[in-house]
Amino acid sequence: MNKTVIHTDLAPAAIGPYSQAIKANGMLYISGQIPLDPKTGSINGKDIGTQTTQVLNNLKAILKEAGVDTTAVVKTTVYLQDIKDFAAMNAIYGTFFTADCPARVAVQVAALPKGALVEIDAIAAL
Repeated sequence: MNKTVIHTDLAPAAIGPYSQAIKANGMLYISGQIPLDPKTGSINGKDIGTQTTQVLNNLKAILKEAGVDTTAVVKTTVYLQDIKDFAAMNAIYGTFFTADCPARVAVQVAALPKGALVEIDAIAAL
C-alpha cells in the first residue's frame, strides 16, 4: 500500500499520535477536526456556529493541501456535544457542502477534546 501523510500549517497540528490526514489508495482520510485556531491552538468561539465554521475551515485547508476541495468529500461524521445543536451546525455545514453533498452521520457524544462543541472527520476521493 502507498501511504502519504498530509500536513498543512493552515490547520491545527495533531494534538496526539495521529496525522491530520492520510492519502492511501486514491482516498484521503482526514482525522477529526475540532475548532482549534491553527495560529493559537485554542478553541475558536463559544457557540456552535463559530466552532462549526472553524472546523470546516480546518477541513478545507487539509483538502487543499491534498490538492482537492469539498467536492471531493464522499463521507463525513459529525460529533456533537449536544444534539440540540444539530440545526445550527447543519446551517453552517450547508454553506460548505452545497451540491452533491457527501454521505454523513451525525451523533451526540459525551464529550469532545478540549471541550469542543463539534468535531468532524472526512473521507475524500482523490
